Amino acid sequence: MQKVVLATGNAGKVRELASLLSDFGLDIVAQTDLGVDSAEETGLTFIENAILKARHAAKVTGLPAIADDSGLAVDALGGAPGIYSARYSGEDATDQKNLQKLLETLKDVPDEQRQARFHCVLVYLRHAEDPTPLVCHGSWPG
Repeated sequence: MQKVVLATGNAGKVRELASLLSDFGLDIVAQTDLGVDSAEETGLTFIENAILKARHAAKVTGLPAIADDSGLAVDALGGAPGIYSARYSGEDATDQKNLQKLLETLKDVPDEQRQARFHCVLVYLRHAEDPTPLVCHGSWPG
């Protein structure tokens, strides 16, 4: 089996991806299991951040890497929270606090103007210097 590092410490993500990719001969391992710290997310887009995370994991481990970045883009907020979705409510953000802040921010926006999209990007790198990462970007309106 080909070992691939997943740029996460989330055991649920690892189980889910390992299950999806097991028929392809891939052994998915969390970066935290290999002693890799999280990469700094300095990108301006979901794609840039996913590439940064995958390159970091691949560079530190010498293995192919997969990374994701995702978030909610609300039209009435100019695309916010966007890449900041996970920490929208601050440093001690939780899903519940982020939701509360979002609803508070949208309190004066009519329901019919509350369109949004959830974006999810997955990036696969064969090695840290891979010049052509495989990028998959899904968007779900709601």
